[in-house]
Amino acid sequence: IKRVDRILKYKGSILDIYTDVIETPDGHRADWDFIDHRGAAAVVPVLDDGRIIMVRQYRDALDRETLEIPAGGLNGWDEPTIIAASRELEEETGYRSDNLTKLISVVTAVAFCNEVIDVYLATDLVKTSQHLDEEEFIDVEAYTLNELKEMIFSGCIQDSKTISSILAYESLLNTKKNK
Repeated sequence: IKRVDRILKYKGSILDIYTDVIETPDGHRADWDFIDHRGAAAVVPVLDDGRIIMVRQYRDALDRETLEIPAGGLNGWDEPTIIAASRELEEETGYRSDNLTKLISVVTAVAFCNEVIDVYLATDLVKTSQHLDEEEFIDVEAYTLNELKEMIFSGCIQDSKTISSILAYESLLNTKKNK
């Protein structure tokens, strides 16, 4: 399979939409949708008591509120994801941390989008205050790992970055226990 052309259909503030012209091994051509995303960062913020800070916010694509780990897009294609993760942590939750460690990278929609979200683990949290964007309305909540796993397996949490990050964090904890 070979891409022979990429045609810009829409240029947005955080993503561009293209039609890719693809040549298949048997010589046929097909049009595939492609979304070019500048990337994002997210964070699993863990309080001293072990609870994980989550954000509840309205998501227009689903027309409902979701419970997620804090996350946001990069401010430019070359912004380091650790800087974005630190910024989003404080903006969305009102906590900051000088102890961020890369946990996992998540490719959100491999069939049509190149978005990669680098997820960091944040510990040693310090309470500050939220700095929400004008259009953001976010509630901050804290849950135990077991409560979050229950919500994942019951279908209450469906966000892929949140699911993969919570389960990666659990795996990290189990690895540390078994050493």
